[in-house]
Amino acid sequence: MVTVYSKSHCVQCNATKRQLAKLGVEYTEINLEQDAEALEKFKAAGFMQAPIVVAGDETWSGYRPDLLKKVAAEVNA
Repeated sequence: MVTVYSKSHCVQCNATKRQLAKLGVEYTEINLEQDAEALEKFKAAGFMQAPIVVAGDETWSGYRPDLLKKVAAEVNA
């Protein structure tokens, strides 16, 4: 399962969601502006930019096409 924690008007968030859709990966989106608890959890863990992507055991922030392709390969295998 892939979860994208995003913010409104976030270019990297939109790019991440577009890439996941293009790769055929289903995901759940959670807006960090509407989930203060999640925002604080990620800040405490050192994540300072959106989007934050959680895919299985992996978590990263920012637009990472390399990791998105890796996730797609695993999900679509």
